[in-house]
Amino acid sequence: MRELAIAVVGPGLIGRKHLELVEQSSAARVAAIVAPRHAKHQVVAQRFGAPLYHDVSTMLASEMVDGCIISSPNKFHVDQATSCLEAGIPVLVEKPIADTLDAGERLLGVAKRTNVRLLVGHHRAHSPIMRLSREIIDSQRLGRVVAVIGSAMFYKPDDYFEAGPWRKELGGGPILINLIHEIGNLRALCGEIVCVQAFASSATRQFAVEDTAAINFKFASGALGVFMLSDTAASARSWEQTSRENPSYPHYEDEDCYVVSGTYGTLSIPSMRLKFYSEAGARSWWKPLSQEQFPVQGDDPLRHQLENFINVIRGSEDPVVTGFDGVQNLRVVEAIFRSIERGTAVQP
Repeated sequence: MRELAIAVVGPGLIGRKHLELVEQSSAARVAAIVAPRHAKHQVVAQRFGAPLYHDVSTMLASEMVDGCIISSPNKFHVDQATSCLEAGIPVLVEKPIADTLDAGERLLGVAKRTNVRLLVGHHRAHSPIMRLSREIIDSQRLGRVVAVIGSAMFYKPDDYFEAGPWRKELGGGPILINLIHEIGNLRALCGEIVCVQAFASSATRQFAVEDTAAINFKFASGALGVFMLSDTAASARSWEQTSRENPSYPHYEDEDCYVVSGTYGTLSIPSMRLKFYSEAGARSWWKPLSQEQFPVQGDDPLRHQLENFINVIRGSEDPVVTGFDGVQNLRVVEAIFRSIERGTAVQP
């Protein structure tokens, strides 16, 4: 099979990772890079031996590409992805699918009308850890899921915001950038979210966006969840610092970011420690829980995501994360923002 020609829009932090993975792939090559006029982007283009364009339309008119990965700032996702879909080019668009729910639904409509494949970059859906977690929950080892406790607490350094000043502005905060990953994971583990109640604060960084948020969830099954989010917390309770999937982050084996509890047991993720009652008659807080440790595989889900994108382009696989999933995650996030604004519970 010939190598697929892949264009990457937005060679920033995650965009460079996409470029590296495409370069390493035996099934694809970097065909073009799209970025604003800046010397640093020319350096990136030279590094990957690809032509640099300053807008998607010009790139599409000049290059024959098989697929496009969009990792630009959130507000550009919809227009850039629309240009590709209208040209018949399959798209992998980074999460969130859009910066607003209306825009996300509009993009989903374009994908349906053009019948061109649209994938959304919720890469943790490709994680071996998440796959094993879903298998354990689906096997009923936990019984009926009743509650989930989650956290994404970490400290983003000043240069993170200096490199991307848009992260200080509306649409660039941790709810859209980070929490939307967690929404995808929580939906995969516990089912659809039907109600949220949230509080947010920007008291620490005093940016236009939140730096800390607390969210309650109600799932369609009746299970409940609580989640803490902060990008200004000196904490290791985040997926990046516990999963071992990205070696750029330090790893803490004694920490977890999700704890899913059912009527028979509790699974801690990503340490994959299961505590459970082996018999119905033994279920009592006076009785000891049995324990089981599942093997942990900290493989790179971004690599698996690229493999899925390549196979989707070739027509041999379906998207693991569809445009509908991306919009559904955004719908929950939108409800969280409305809850913060109104001070009430909100149904997505």
